[in-house]
Amino acid sequence: MTNLPSLIKMLRKEYPNATTALIHKNPFQLLVATILSAQCTDKRVNLVTPALFKKYPGPKQFAAARQEDVEKMIRSTGFYHNKALSIIEASKAIAADFGGRVPDSMEKLLTLRGVARKTANVVLGSAFGIAEGVVVDTHVKRVAFRLGLTKNTDPVKIERDLMAILDKKDWIWFAHALVLHGRKICKAPRPLCSECPAERICPKNGVAG
Repeated sequence: MTNLPSLIKMLRKEYPNATTALIHKNPFQLLVATILSAQCTDKRVNLVTPALFKKYPGPKQFAAARQEDVEKMIRSTGFYHNKALSIIEASKAIAADFGGRVPDSMEKLLTLRGVARKTANVVLGSAFGIAEGVVVDTHVKRVAFRLGLTKNTDPVKIERDLMAILDKKDWIWFAHALVLHGRKICKAPRPLCSECPAERICPKNGVAG
């Protein structure tokens, strides 16, 4: 496994203020944006959400929306049928069960349609500053494996592995730092190893995968 203190030192130097790239003004907007980000780039989501949030500023408006209308606005993010349904149903639950406010606990967030641990961790970490777990997206999955921080490929198991080796105070930041590193250097399918500050300490596990 990569020397963890050295890795964290490198990531702190390169990505000191790492956070979600999803543009949002409140927890609800972040929730919607994160649902839209599944199998889609954050850049694309950020192009879609301004008009979407202007038309539907909160859960009350989304709850009353026609699914076809939402689908048209989010079509370019892919899987728009399921995403629109998830956003509308989650909004209905937030309006009816949580007083119109996004809940700030993992247990309650997981009751919302379209919300699994990754989405819940993004919302808890970036909207509420609550470190309940570690966000594991495709970048974190790839980079953590290559760095030897996990031997697993299942996101839930990867999250457990990272939670076990990281200080809880680093859970939120570390995941976002790995995302940035994955986008900039440790790319799929061809990482830029010669440009990587961590090359000296990287075991290069699965580097071709």
